[in-house]
Amino acid sequence: MIAFKDIPTKQWIKATLACLAYILFVAWVGNYWWLLLLPVIADIYLTKIIPWTFWKKVKNPHLYSLFSWIDAIVFALIAVYFINNFAFQNYQIPSSSLEKSLLVGDYLLVSKVHYGPRVPQTPLSMPLVQHTFPWGGQSFSTAIQWDYRRLAGLDTIKELDIVVFNFPAGDTVASLVPNPDYYQLCQRYGKETIAKHPEQFGEVVWRPVDRRENYVKRCVALPGDSLQIINGQIYINGKEQYTPKGVQFNYLVCTDGRAISEKQFEKLGISHDDRLLINTWHDGNAILQYLDFTPVNGTYPPVYYLPLTAHTCQEIKGLPQVVSVLNDPNIFTGKVFPQAYDNWTRDNYGPIYIPRKGVTTPLTLQNLPLYQRIISVYEGHDLKVIDNEIYIDGQKANSYTFGMNYYWMMGDNRHNSEDSRYWGYVPEDHIVGKPLFVWLSLDKDKSLFKSVRWNRLFKSVDNMR
Repeated sequence: MIAFKDIPTKQWIKATLACLAYILFVAWVGNYWWLLLLPVIADIYLTKIIPWTFWKKVKNPHLYSLFSWIDAIVFALIAVYFINNFAFQNYQIPSSSLEKSLLVGDYLLVSKVHYGPRVPQTPLSMPLVQHTFPWGGQSFSTAIQWDYRRLAGLDTIKELDIVVFNFPAGDTVASLVPNPDYYQLCQRYGKETIAKHPEQFGEVVWRPVDRRENYVKRCVALPGDSLQIINGQIYINGKEQYTPKGVQFNYLVCTDGRAISEKQFEKLGISHDDRLLINTWHDGNAILQYLDFTPVNGTYPPVYYLPLTAHTCQEIKGLPQVVSVLNDPNIFTGKVFPQAYDNWTRDNYGPIYIPRKGVTTPLTLQNLPLYQRIISVYEGHDLKVIDNEIYIDGQKANSYTFGMNYYWMMGDNRHNSEDSRYWGYVPEDHIVGKPLFVWLSLDKDKSLFKSVRWNRLFKSVDNMR
């Protein structure tokens, strides 16, 4: 028999506060099944039927130390799990797709609260590991899968916001070749070839939405917008969009025979990975011939393929050895989304409508490539084309009403970014959060003690426009 009268007042106060905080959290989440854990919280503070702290009575110092570590680790994992899912998350910039706004080696604090925390769709997962343990193996279980639900947030996504999201085309992944995505690999090599060569492509795995790779891009178009790109310039609803100062495009930079020096590259802020010299490529001479460059005494002058901002482009034109700076000839790119539209390119694209929840659009065989992945994958309907007629869930359809909002994400490094131009829309259930600031920035081109970019520490992401 539990003697409630013997429980100290202090414990009652702790239990009341803990239970109240938990009830408020459950109400915020909206999944009232979690209230079944309320007796467990009460037991921890009051009844103590389960001996939660039995290890504190262990006399063996080695066992005591072991249990102490286990207790601390379990508490830390639980705390990190809830912080990561409902409050904040760390994110490291892995590629140059957002340079020069965000740099490779930037570490961001990402807020889940701003756009509303997403209730975990795959709750059985290891904290701090997105999908795969460092030593290999899946870090989550799909035994429990919850429907998409987002809690109330502080703000909504605005045009030109930088956003972290789950990679929409990352549902199916060739584990040894995650980039390009599985669907592009199938177009290049064929699905059967990938399946027959696991030594080259790895195991083909499926990942739920919240366990897909995290990407970060700039949202250039919102639900309900019409987007068009003309000669690299974005137009939203027919109006020219402001171009953030960090946006880069690729250029061909030809010199008089002298190379651009290491010091000059450093002053221009061009990383080692971006210093591409066409002359050194295995087919470099053929490319330069195709681009009508003139050899001198049988040798082509150095021609660089460089990503440059508008400011850097003007600076590089002022270098004494630079003869010409030419726009990207657009020959180093693949097909864009959707594959069926052959006349669209990364610099001349659209117009395309960004779907908004509740809006009904006419559906034809001509525009179906734009929406078929939305209908069949993101919103889970059975889509078929039979005798040139479109069927959704077995019913003939000439229109479709969108069930979610969608966004159009692009990198600021416009010619070196795999973004919505190549794989399409980002559904609202893929949105992870809003980067707030850079808390650490490391330049991998420099030695350990010189690698910290001190001028970027605690720099606000909102100011990177």
